[in-house]
Amino acid sequence: MKDKIQITVAVLLGIAGFALFYKFSDKPMIARVGMLLGCFIAGGVVAWFTQPGKEFALYASESIDEAKLVVWPTREETLKTTGVIFVFVFIMALFLGLVDWSLTFMLSKFIGGA
Repeated sequence: MKDKIQITVAVLLGIAGFALFYKFSDKPMIARVGMLLGCFIAGGVVAWFTQPGKEFALYASESIDEAKLVVWPTREETLKTTGVIFVFVFIMALFLGLVDWSLTFMLSKFIGGA
């Protein structure tokens, strides 16, 4: 029950941020954005201390650790792969253009169009 109340308060803080942003439309943009971000940060802090917030923090931490284990391709591998893709796309464009032209030619002869 405590988590539901905290999540509700966090959501209401986010909504309050939007309300303040639009209510004070005559104020400078920096102040409006500050109010919006302040409410969002306050809502995030409130949500952080809920059980779902703690689970999300753990999930995010594990995701960052997992991303560090990824072996990213080198610059040379990326350039070679990109080159192969460009060549393949060019060849497919030529092939499909030829098929389109030949089908158009045959249909115009078959139908007898101009």
